[in-house]
Amino acid sequence: MSSSKDKRLITRRRFLGEAPCAAVGSTALFSSLLSLKLTSAAAANTPNINSDDNYKALVCIFLAGGNDSFNMLVPRQNEAYNTYANTRDNLAVPKDDSDPQFNILPIATEGQAYSEFGVHPKLNRFQTLYNEQKLAFVANVGTLIQPITKADYQARRYLPKGLFSHSDQQAHWQTCLPQVRGGKPGGWGGRASELLASLNAESQISMNISVSGLNIFQTSDEAFSFVANNDGGADMIAYSDPLERAAVDSLLTENYKNLFQKNFGRNSKRFIESSIAFNDAFDNTFVEQGFPNTAFGNNLKTVARTIAAHNKLKMKRQTFFVRLGGWDHHTTLLDSQNNMYPDLSESLYAFQKALEEIGEQENVLTFSVSDFGRTLTSNDAGSDHGWGGNAFVIGGPVQGGRIYGTYPDLHIGSDLDTGRGRQIPTTSVDQYCGEIAKWFGVSNGDLETVFPNIQNFYDPYSLAPPLGFVKSAI
Repeated sequence: MSSSKDKRLITRRRFLGEAPCAAVGSTALFSSLLSLKLTSAAAANTPNINSDDNYKALVCIFLAGGNDSFNMLVPRQNEAYNTYANTRDNLAVPKDDSDPQFNILPIATEGQAYSEFGVHPKLNRFQTLYNEQKLAFVANVGTLIQPITKADYQARRYLPKGLFSHSDQQAHWQTCLPQVRGGKPGGWGGRASELLASLNAESQISMNISVSGLNIFQTSDEAFSFVANNDGGADMIAYSDPLERAAVDSLLTENYKNLFQKNFGRNSKRFIESSIAFNDAFDNTFVEQGFPNTAFGNNLKTVARTIAAHNKLKMKRQTFFVRLGGWDHHTTLLDSQNNMYPDLSESLYAFQKALEEIGEQENVLTFSVSDFGRTLTSNDAGSDHGWGGNAFVIGGPVQGGRIYGTYPDLHIGSDLDTGRGRQIPTTSVDQYCGEIAKWFGVSNGDLETVFPNIQNFYDPYSLAPPLGFVKSAI
């Protein structure tokens, strides 16, 4: 006899995965449902009762374009490596070579079918952080509505909208609603920030700060992102003179007849006030740690300085969005990775060292996101759009030195291969990001508000974490 919990899971699965009629999967309906849930949850003011009000920050590293992450994390065990090399052909990273700089850098793990793995030779700082137990990998993670089989894929059942599409999959990673296109319901970071807003009640600054422009991850009905540049706050008009301030305030708060104009004015005034407060704190905060003089390195330096200023900004919670593009390697894959991975490696290592310098290494969790994994097979010069891929998490809160999830069998034609080595994910974005959100302070009772599909993969009331890569994901 099935339990009430089983019935609830079945009902959710049918509602979210199977119902094509009556616009059940429509953007408008999901927006309404999420708004109602967020309004109720925010009114209840229920941050995770197990979390204190110590400072915590999330740093989302968006590798835009689709990182070919099966060259980032590679099997070294002989049989598994041979399968990898045979499948990847001219895209494979050599395991042994006379030139040490092109050898896969060895790491070891528990919990997989074999223990011997390696990271790309240009990710030497990843190897260091992994061995220091400050970095972990999550294997074969991707967008899912519910767990599926190869037969489901072939029958086109329960699939994310726009599978293999850049724009759709980028949005799905940020919204955790792959049954809805367009990103309209907003991102899970925005929903989480609404629920935890009371922790930042004394601050004038948005909880969500982007150094890479506006994004879906940090937005929701009530949440917005403050877009900072590497000099501090966003560029704006002078606003320090008292007479000028009074004039601009009067203009922005005028009682416009048009509601859109009124809201625009209020939000613009809030933006200007936020910019002033942000600049005042940022300009008086420094980090000594050196960063690579690249766009990515400078962006991470801005994030580190902003984290160092969190007390001045009266922030208990912050999210950051950092985009690093250029990962759509349909051609020259190996050369491109050799050129791009050093910046990723060195910049993130410098960022972690900067956090240690300012004493915030235990309070910041950095995690990677990308559109999708890529085909294991070659198109002669590169790889094409795929599905499941490997992610990384870095920081003091991380149970590092281990690969979580299930690293897949890389044989062509395996039970997870949908064609050309496109892997069906064995870990959902909901599990991956849900564990991060729990550490951030989202309560068990609110996880389903932030991740509407999470019950298809994980019981949000479980005492065990979804994957276990966070030390205190309770």
